[in-house]
Amino acid sequence: MKMKCMIFVKASKDSEKGAMPDAELLTAMGKYNEELFKAGIMKGGGGLKPTSQAKRVRFSGAQRTVIDGPFAATEDQVAGYWQWEVSSMDEAVEWIKRCPNPMLVDSDIEIRPEFEAADFAQ
Repeated sequence: MKMKCMIFVKASKDSEKGAMPDAELLTAMGKYNEELFKAGIMKGGGGLKPTSQAKRVRFSGAQRTVIDGPFAATEDQVAGYWQWEVSSMDEAVEWIKRCPNPMLVDSDIEIRPEFEAADFAQ
């Protein structure tokens, strides 16, 4: 049985400043993404612009409040994402270990399994 998951590339100070990766990193990430597609794992993904270009909508009862970026706590922001379908969390971890570092500094990538219909039946 396959497991769907979202992979979040956590933001850095550079990504929040809008710094683009160099050609070497773009090439390496392109090759990595190609491997994911060929393996049938990657279903989608993309890079996200900095939160300075983002908005949030806060829900409080019937009220909606729009909040303009940038947003604080850079380490809590997401700079990119993948949608994967893997056989297990272990398989996802093994693929992440093969990923080039997506940032110019130390970085984190988070793996989050999606809920499935069976999860709601419990």
